[in-house]
Amino acid sequence: MTLLMKLSRRDDVGLQHQVFEQIRSMILDGTVKCGAKLPATRLLSETLGVSRNTISLAYARLADEGYIEMRESVGTFVSSQIPDLALLPANASDVSSHSLDGHFTILGGASIAAEVRSQTLINPHRRPLCADFWVGRPAAKSFPLKTWSKLIHRRLLSAGGALTEYKDPAGLLDLRKAIIEHLRAWRGITAHEDQIIIVGGCQDGLNLVCRMMMVRDGSAIVETPCYQGAAYLFESFGARLHPIPVDAKGLVTSMLPDVANSIAYVTPSHQYPLGVTLALDRRIELLAWAARTHSYILEDDYDSDFRFSGPPITALKGLDRAGRVIYLGTFSKCIGAGIRVGYVVIPRGLEDSARHFKTLMNNGQPWLEQAALADFMKDGFYESHLRRIRRLYLNRRNALLDSLKRHFGSNEVLGAEAGMHLVWRIPKHLPSAHEIETIALSVGVGVYTVSSGGAADLCPAAENDRLLVLGFSSLSEQEIELGISRLAQALAKINPLAITRSSAHLPKGEIRPRSKGEASQKQKRALDRRMLA
Repeated sequence: MTLLMKLSRRDDVGLQHQVFEQIRSMILDGTVKCGAKLPATRLLSETLGVSRNTISLAYARLADEGYIEMRESVGTFVSSQIPDLALLPANASDVSSHSLDGHFTILGGASIAAEVRSQTLINPHRRPLCADFWVGRPAAKSFPLKTWSKLIHRRLLSAGGALTEYKDPAGLLDLRKAIIEHLRAWRGITAHEDQIIIVGGCQDGLNLVCRMMMVRDGSAIVETPCYQGAAYLFESFGARLHPIPVDAKGLVTSMLPDVANSIAYVTPSHQYPLGVTLALDRRIELLAWAARTHSYILEDDYDSDFRFSGPPITALKGLDRAGRVIYLGTFSKCIGAGIRVGYVVIPRGLEDSARHFKTLMNNGQPWLEQAALADFMKDGFYESHLRRIRRLYLNRRNALLDSLKRHFGSNEVLGAEAGMHLVWRIPKHLPSAHEIETIALSVGVGVYTVSSGGAADLCPAAENDRLLVLGFSSLSEQEIELGISRLAQALAKINPLAITRSSAHLPKGEIRPRSKGEASQKQKRALDRRMLA
C-alpha cells in the first residue's frame, strides 16, 4: 500500500519522529486499517527521499510501542491490537458528556460542576503600569534576603537526612513551637504544639478545614463582600452560602442564621476587602452564636501583623472559651508568598482528625523553608522584621492618604488603621468605581473595585460601586503620588471638579509643595513611628 506522507527538513522535529508520528496518526484515525501491510523500508525511503535507516528506526519504534508487527520473510503489518484504541470506549462521548443541569458526567456516574470558580491571585492587567495599587502584595525589597540566605545556608550544613526523609505532615516541631510563642505574645492565643498544623498558605489551610468539616448542602456563613478564595472554595464543596452584610462595626451578627453545624468564615481584625475591625460586642455575639448552634468559626487573620496605632487586637481565637474557633495564619503577607508557609490552629479535640486529613492532602511542607523560618522566629529576626515593615507600610499608607487629600480633597476611607490596603469612598461628583478603574488603566494606573480586587460581592449593593480598593504596601511613596496624580489628571479631563483647586494647575506628574497645615502631618507620622518602634 502507499502511505501519503509529507516530511519537512526545516521542521525542528527530526525526520524519524515525523515518520513515526504520521504513520501512528494514520493508524489511530483509521486511514490505515488494522492488519494492513506497510511498505518495505527500502521502498518507503526511496518514496520519501530519506535514508533507509530513518525509516527502519521509525518502524522499530512503532513496533516497540505495539502499533505494527514485523513478520520475518513476510513483511510489516499494522497490529490487530492498537494500544491507544484499546484505551478508548466504543463511544468516546461516554467518557465525558455535558448534561442539561450544567454538570459533567465522569466515569462511575459521579458529577462535578461544569464551572469551578477560583480566586484572583495576581494583577489581572497584562500591560505594564506606572503605579499598580493591587492588594495584598508585600514590598519586594522588604524580603529579608541577607538574613534568610544565612539561615538557609546554616540549615543546609547541618541537614543530614532532613532533605531526604519524610517528616511529620503536621509540620516541623521547631516551627510550631515558635508560632505558639508568637501567637501568645501578639495575638492573645494560647495553644499546644499538637494544635498547630503547618500548611502551604491560607488557601491550603482553608482546604484542610473544608476536607475535615464541609459536607454537601452544609451551611457556610460568609461576610459580603468577602475573600473570593474562601467563598468559591465553599461553593466547590457544595455548601449553601449564607452571605451576611458588613458595616462600620464589621459582620452584622444580628443577621446570623439559626443553622446548626455550620462554618462561619470571618476576617475580624481587618475585614477583607472593606478593612473594618469587628467590634468587641459583635465578637462576643459571634462566639455565643457558634456555641449555641454547635458551629465553628474560621478566623482568617491574614494581615493582622500590620496595625498602625495602639497595641495588636486580641484575636477572636484568644477570646474563645468554648473551642469553637479555627485560626488561620500565614507568612505570605509579612515575609513573602513565595515561601508558601502558613498554619492552622485547631481546637482541642480535633487535632487527630486534622493531622489525618493533612496527611491525606500531602506528606508535609518543604523542610528547608520550615527550618529557616523557625530559626528566623526563634533568633528574634521576625519581630525586628515586623517592626521595620510596619514603619515602611505606615509611611506608604500616609503617602496615599496625603495624595487622596491633596488631589481630591477627600480622605473618606475605610480600613486605614491596619493592613496593606485601604478602601476609598469615592466623592459623589466623580464617576463610579468601575468607570474610574477603566479610566485609570488608560493612563497606566491600576485601581480596583470591590469585585476586581479579589473579593466576592455576593449581595452587590449600589454603595459598593462607590468604593475603590487601593493596596499601598508594594508601592514607593513616589509611585503612590504619581499614580494618584495621574488618576486626578485623567478624571479632570472628564469633570473639572474631579480634582481640588490646589492641584488643578500642576504640570503633569508634578507634586505640589506641602502647605503649613500638611506639614503638621509630618509630625504626626513621626509620632506614629515612635509608637511602632
